[in-house]
Amino acid sequence: MKNILSIAILTLIITSCGSDKKNSLESVISSNNLELMRKKRAEIIEQQQTINDQLTTLDQAISKVDTVKKIPLITTFKTKNQAFNHYFEIQGNVTTKDLLVITPEYNGILTRIYVKEGEKVKKGQTLAKIDDGGLSQQLAQLQIQAELAKTTYERQKRLWDQNIGSEIQFLQAKSNYEAQAKAVNQLEQQIAKTVVRAPFSGTIDDVITEQGSVVAAGQSQLFRLVNLDNMYIETEVPERYIEDVTKGKHVVVEFPVLNKTIETEIRQASDFINPANRTFKVEVAIPNSEKNIKPNLTARLKINDYTSKDAILIPQSVISENAEGEQYVYTVADKNSDNEGIAKKTIITTGKTQGDVIEVLSGIKDNTEVIKEGARSVKDSQTVKVIDYKKDAQ
Repeated sequence: MKNILSIAILTLIITSCGSDKKNSLESVISSNNLELMRKKRAEIIEQQQTINDQLTTLDQAISKVDTVKKIPLITTFKTKNQAFNHYFEIQGNVTTKDLLVITPEYNGILTRIYVKEGEKVKKGQTLAKIDDGGLSQQLAQLQIQAELAKTTYERQKRLWDQNIGSEIQFLQAKSNYEAQAKAVNQLEQQIAKTVVRAPFSGTIDDVITEQGSVVAAGQSQLFRLVNLDNMYIETEVPERYIEDVTKGKHVVVEFPVLNKTIETEIRQASDFINPANRTFKVEVAIPNSEKNIKPNLTARLKINDYTSKDAILIPQSVISENAEGEQYVYTVADKNSDNEGIAKKTIITTGKTQGDVIEVLSGIKDNTEVIKEGARSVKDSQTVKVIDYKKDAQ
């Protein structure tokens, strides 16, 4: 305001005599008279000094009349106790325990394949058949011999119960029958290995071997079977979180490829620290009702490692640091009815951050008024005026 009045007065003075000055100055210059030009210069300097004196007098008068104070304008918010959940991010891969490449238990020719890729199967369902190499015929002969041995044993037992015949005949008949029964059972188990069955319910993801191929027990890959119902994420967590990341902790899982987010919890945290990379394994269960989450899919996990029910949170943007490395904020004290108060430099200690906010561990308490906008321009013990008040730091 003072500068505007000064410029206006100077403009009026120059305008009032501008025409005479111009004409007089031009005539003096055109005369080429050195003495006249020096005299004119002295007159102009005297006029300039007079104007400066007048401006100084006006400034002094304006400062006495002007009631507008130069007070920094700020915005503030009041702190409050609130729940604070801190999460750290880590990457993991989707997997399932129900993912298996099925191999045969018997050597031979793969004579039949009963399923195709994409087909859903039940636990115990027959998937393929391997040629038994004549074991079925051997089984039929053993079964006939076992039936005869059984009949002989039963007759000898009836006689023995009636105290007829010798004990040795009874024991021989019993031993022969048991041996034949075991031989039949053993051969049946061998033949059962020629039938490939599903170890669990799921979907045939891939038929690897063609019908007619010669397969080797435990080596030839026949099918890939997968069940998408029991999916989970496995990840390795640094050992520094061993006490904070435990079973039942809340987890937010993001699948960037699917543009999908789900909330779940840790179902298992390993007690073993891998000495190679100083991490421990964590399993996170994930529901998969839509069956769109596949094994080996990449996931981003946000795991809750810290919770405080009564935390003081403030924006990180209001925090400054002094030469000693101490963090501080400016608070407002002694605020009057005109929303004017005193800015106080307050040293604080901080904890964990989450997004744009940070937890304050000491220095300020609940219901403390903290300067937000304008915090970088105020000084300690300076008078400030609050022009906008926010209920919290958000």
